[in-house]
Amino acid sequence: MPYPDLMVQPFRDELTRLGVSELLTAAAVDEFLRNKAGTALLVINSVCGCAAGRARPALRLALERGRRPDRMGTVLAGQDLEATARARSYFAHLPPSSPSMALFKNGELVFFLPRSAIESREAEAIAAELAAVFEEHCG
Repeated sequence: MPYPDLMVQPFRDELTRLGVSELLTAAAVDEFLRNKAGTALLVINSVCGCAAGRARPALRLALERGRRPDRMGTVLAGQDLEATARARSYFAHLPPSSPSMALFKNGELVFFLPRSAIESREAEAIAAELAAVFEEHCG
C-alpha cells in the first residue's frame, strides 16, 4: 500500500531539486528512454533509509563534481507502481532493487548501481563511483 503523498513528497523533492524529472507513469518512462541519444540516468528512488542517507545524497555529491548525464529521470518504488515496473523492465535481467540507479548511453545500459552497493557504503564512496562513471560516459 503506497504511503500518503504528503509523506513521500520530500523524497521526490530531493531529486527534482537536482534536475531529475519525475516519471509518474509507464508511458513517461517509455518516453524518457525512447530518446536514445546521449546519456540517461534512471533512478529508482525509495522511502528506505539507505535512499535517504546514501543514494540521494550520493547523487547530489556526484552531480556537483562535474559531468552529468544528459537526462535524468526517477520513479519512486512503492508509490509509482506502474512506472517502477516499466523502469525495471529496461533492465529485467537484473534483480529488482530499490534504491538503484541505471545509466544508459545511446540506449544501452552501461552502468547499474543496485541497493546492495548502496546500503553497505557511505554516500561519499557512492558519489565517487558515480562521478567516475559520469566522467567516463557523459559528455
